[in-house]
Amino acid sequence: MTTQTNASADDARRLALLGLTLAIAGAAFFATKGIVIKLALAEGVDSITTLAWRMIVAVPIFLTVGLVGYRRKQASRAPGAPPVLDRRTLLQTLGVGVLGYYVSSFLDFQALAYISAQFDRLILLTYPFFVVLFGLIFFKRRVTALMVGSMLMSYLGIALIFWRDFHFEGPDVLLGAGLVFLASIAYAGYQILAKPLIDRMGAQLFTSIAMSGAGPMVIAHFLLTHPMSDLAVNGTAFWLMLAIGTISTVLPAYCISSAIGLIGPERTAVIGNVSPVVTITLAVGILGEAFTAWHAAGTLLVLAGAWLFTRRQSPKRSEVEATKIEP
Repeated sequence: MTTQTNASADDARRLALLGLTLAIAGAAFFATKGIVIKLALAEGVDSITTLAWRMIVAVPIFLTVGLVGYRRKQASRAPGAPPVLDRRTLLQTLGVGVLGYYVSSFLDFQALAYISAQFDRLILLTYPFFVVLFGLIFFKRRVTALMVGSMLMSYLGIALIFWRDFHFEGPDVLLGAGLVFLASIAYAGYQILAKPLIDRMGAQLFTSIAMSGAGPMVIAHFLLTHPMSDLAVNGTAFWLMLAIGTISTVLPAYCISSAIGLIGPERTAVIGNVSPVVTITLAVGILGEAFTAWHAAGTLLVLAGAWLFTRRQSPKRSEVEATKIEP
């Protein structure tokens, strides 16, 4: 009995370690998005072309996984049980996907033409605050003093970085920051609307349909604004296009999903707060972005606010976290 207990404890520790590793890897992979977009811009590939390539690479993978999951759900469905997916749910999921992975992503990708990758990442980190604000306005949910304090702390940090960058880099910073805030608002709306759909069909199938809904919108946007020949990138740009779809999108999504299954959503979310640190390290080391005392102070305030906000969450966080693919 003792031997079995020890073996079970060892297995639990190994699984917990694996979960922590996957959570860190997922956060790190997500952190590469801004870096890849910035490098693509330097190669002459604009944001909408990069976004189109992201969909070209990522959507087939998500769609394949979703179809496999759908067939399994159908095969295991009890006789007389409601269908796994009906027309109304399908259309709602496609619409929510357009909001999260087209509207929000487009705004975020555009913003990176005007602001640093690290500033973009820190603003995006505050999207849960908009989720709370929408909950307060539309669902009359209670807001605690700790939640308000954590939000104020994070936005004070953003204000410090904005003041410094605006002073040295001019009004482009205002436009870029505004675009990212709009992206955060759109993504917060996506999170709220996605929750009941995920509860109904499961995380895997939801993500596949949502990404599939955004893909055609992104491609249509590209074709309306670019000649098809702009997709013909080569050399370094081609590898960056593959990276935005795989390393910055597909890999982190599955790492985060697996981590949640092993260590739970709350611990995974807390670990996810290291993502801006990775972005800052890469932005300074690869892109040569400035990191002054103002940036350090602002970053600490944003991270502290995000950590406090995450810690106040219930251990039974929404399954939305399991499919969180950032814009």
